[in-house]
Amino acid sequence: MLSIFLLIPLSLMLFVVAIWAVRYAVKSNQFEDLDNASQRIILDDRQERRQTMQAHENATSTKQANDQTNLADTESVNPSNIDSNPKI
Repeated sequence: MLSIFLLIPLSLMLFVVAIWAVRYAVKSNQFEDLDNASQRIILDDRQERRQTMQAHENATSTKQANDQTNLADTESVNPSNIDSNPKI
């Protein structure tokens, strides 16, 4: 009989906590999209990988453009490259 006085309030408190947890989950939109939740992880990973690859390609193309610009600057006519004795 003594254990009932302990178990009934304990079970009521657990029931209230369970109701609060379900209500919190519903209010924070945990149950909005149950069908696509398993695919969202894969799609997010693909999107992140695509952004990383795109950023890498942009950095590579920018580096190549800078290298070409530097190469064009070094190939420009320098006074030291001009023959000092022109042939007639």
